This record gives sequence, structure tokens and C-alpha cells, in this order.
Amino acid sequence: MRLASFTRVTLTLLLALAAAGLCVALHTPLPWMIGPLLATAAVSLTGAPTESWTPLRNSGQWVIGAALGLYFTSEMTSLVINLWWAVLAGIAWALLLGVGFGTWLHRLHAPRMPDVGSAQMRATCYFAGAIGAASEMTLMAERIGARTDLVAAAHSLRLMLVVVLIPFGLQAWGLTGIDLTPAGPKAVDAAGLALLAFATGAGALLMRWAGRANPWFMGALLVSMGLTMAGITLSAIPPWLSNAAQLVIGVSLGVRFTSQFIHTAPRWLASVALGTLVMMGLCALFAWALSLATGLHPVTLLLGTSPGGITEMSITAKVLRLGVPVVTAFQVCRLVAVLLLANPLWHFLEARRQRGAPV
Repeated sequence: MRLASFTRVTLTLLLALAAAGLCVALHTPLPWMIGPLLATAAVSLTGAPTESWTPLRNSGQWVIGAALGLYFTSEMTSLVINLWWAVLAGIAWALLLGVGFGTWLHRLHAPRMPDVGSAQMRATCYFAGAIGAASEMTLMAERIGARTDLVAAAHSLRLMLVVVLIPFGLQAWGLTGIDLTPAGPKAVDAAGLALLAFATGAGALLMRWAGRANPWFMGALLVSMGLTMAGITLSAIPPWLSNAAQLVIGVSLGVRFTSQFIHTAPRWLASVALGTLVMMGLCALFAWALSLATGLHPVTLLLGTSPGGITEMSITAKVLRLGVPVVTAFQVCRLVAVLLLANPLWHFLEARRQRGAPV
């Protein structure tokens, strides 16, 4: 790392640490992630040279993935397996919601952007509306020739709104600590922690070598899950390490909001913000309906089906003590489904449109 980059990263981390400390003092929800996110975003929007270091972000996802895997005890695993039909319903809901959001964006903005080709605009709106896998959706959009700046901006803004509004809303309504899940080991063992780090790190590297999405989170999560499900107890994750992981993840989200971001089609950003609020409301209704059928708390299902990211929603569930295994299972399965189905679904819808069939 060059000296200038090292300086920017260091100053950004100091800013994030101060913001996290302030949020802890103010008793805000998720202080170690939301504080750094908001502070970094606010400073970045002014044009200040903030910077996130990719290895730190990867390490944060590695720690969070390993920590979440510790919740998958045999009892919790049985619960999740018995909910397979609800997970499938959540996947179908996410795909339907994404297509609906993308269709609304197209109808709203296609007439206002005549300089963007019709096929390009349809692809832009479709991949901007897809729920989950933000970076992968941007890459898919690029291959098809969509406006990647609009796609990336839509995902960044939606993720930030979900990450901030849902935890604050839950805390304001007192909906925290209502779906408790035993977190596996509670004691930190130095040797066990080192072995857990080695095993989950190997899993992350393997996922990266295989070219899988979100490898540092997914690889660590799957290995930690496997060990816990097999009854192998190594160590708990120290709270300070989990807090540090949340901080660097918050920074990695905040630096996306550069001074150029706010000039990216203001009407586009406003419609994305409005659409995100509507989707959160619809997800709340869907979660309530699903809770009637499953007996689970609707708040747990809200986090599992909300239009946020897997890492961020799982962290929210962990910190606010809201059914971590269920939320993680819903989010992981949705991520895999969106990665596998988003592109084929796009081509299917385009083929129907060309045949004149209703889409």
C-alpha cells in the first residue's frame, strides 16, 4: 500500500472509530456498523478522500461469517430444515419483488432518458431492481450493456437505507431480543480460536479460488456451520473482534457515497429511495403473513426477506438477537438463487417481450 493510500485508510478508520464510539454512547442500534457507515458516507459526500482497504473488508466478512456459523447447532439446523418451504417462498418473493421494482423503474424513467437505448434501459432497470448480490448484479448488467453507474447507485442507496432504517425502527418499537437463539460456544479459547480462524480462512480461500460470490463471508460461514452442526466446539468469537469486523464493513459501505454519487441522476436516486421504502413495507406484510404459517416471529422473517444484503442483515439479527440461523438461512438461499436465476430470468422475460407476450 502506498503512503497516500495508507494515510487515507488510517484517517477513515479513525473517523469510523470515533463515530462508533459516539453511537455506543448514544445507545443507537448496531453502533459499530451504522456509526462508521453514516460518518464515512457523510464525509465522502463532501469530497473528502476517504478510503476502504479491501483486505480489511474481506477480513471483516470472514469474522462475521465465522461468528454466524456458530449459531447452527443441531437444534437450530433442524428448525431451518423444516422451514424449507418457507425459504422457497422467500426466494420466489425476492425474485417477484425485484422484477416488479425493475418494471416500475423502467416505466418511470424510460421516457425521461431518451439518450439510453430501450434494451439498455430495460437491462439497467431490471438489474437495478434485483434483490441481493449487488456487485454481481452490476457485473451481469455490464455484460449485457446496461448503465452500470445507475445499477451500482441503486444497490448502494437501497442497502444503506435498509441497513439504517430497519435497525432504528426495530429499536424504536422495542422489537429487539425477542427471538433468542443459543449462540454455541460462549467462552473464548485461544487455541480453538486459532484453529477456527485457520479452518474458516481455508474455506474462504477455497471459495475465492472457485470464483464464488462473496467468498470471504460464504466460505467462513459454511465451514463454521459445518463444524457447529457436527458438534465440534472450538471457540466463541471475541466481542471486540466482531465489533471491529462491523466497523470495517460499515466503512466499506460508506465510501461508496462519493461526491459524484449525489449527481448520478437525482430523479433516479429519489425513485430508488421511494421504491426501497415501499419494498420494506411490502416485506413487512409478507413477513407477517409468513409468520402466521410458520409460527416464527415476524421481525425475524422481516430480516430474512428484507431487500438488504446478506452480511448486513445477518449482523442486524446477531446484534439485535433476532433469530440468527433463520435470517442467515433465508438470506444465503436467496443470494444463491438470485445469482443462479437473475440472468436466465432476464433472458426469459426478454424473449417473451420479443414474442409480444405480456411480461
